[in-house]
Amino acid sequence: MNRSAAASDDERARTVELLISRLLRIGVFTSFAVIVLGAVLSFVERSELLTSPDLLVQLINRPNPLRNVTDVLRSVARFEGRGIVMLGLLLLIATPVLRVFVSAFVFFYQRDRIFVLITSGVFALLMLSFLIGTAGG
Repeated sequence: MNRSAAASDDERARTVELLISRLLRIGVFTSFAVIVLGAVLSFVERSELLTSPDLLVQLINRPNPLRNVTDVLRSVARFEGRGIVMLGLLLLIATPVLRVFVSAFVFFYQRDRIFVLITSGVFALLMLSFLIGTAGG
């Protein structure tokens, strides 16, 4: 392999690393902003939570009625704070999963079959865990 090809491979690898880094950063910042928006909205909806620690404890300890993605999306459509917080948490969970998904395509593009198999296997296990978690919930 000549120096030009090695430099090109290094540059391509750096570009991929930056893409994945940017993806993770955007996902975390977006989920944080959504969670903060939902928390603020929750306190706007029920301002008495700011002055009553007992009500806040009740809110935190009550069962969550948002048991699946459909419930969360309905709650977000009604612009409810709790649903928006849950959406932010779902985005936070989805961020590293999306990273694995993108990585599999990057390895495919680079013709690295071993890492395509490994990342595809990891992605399949993640999806299976979500399906099992949904079935059990």
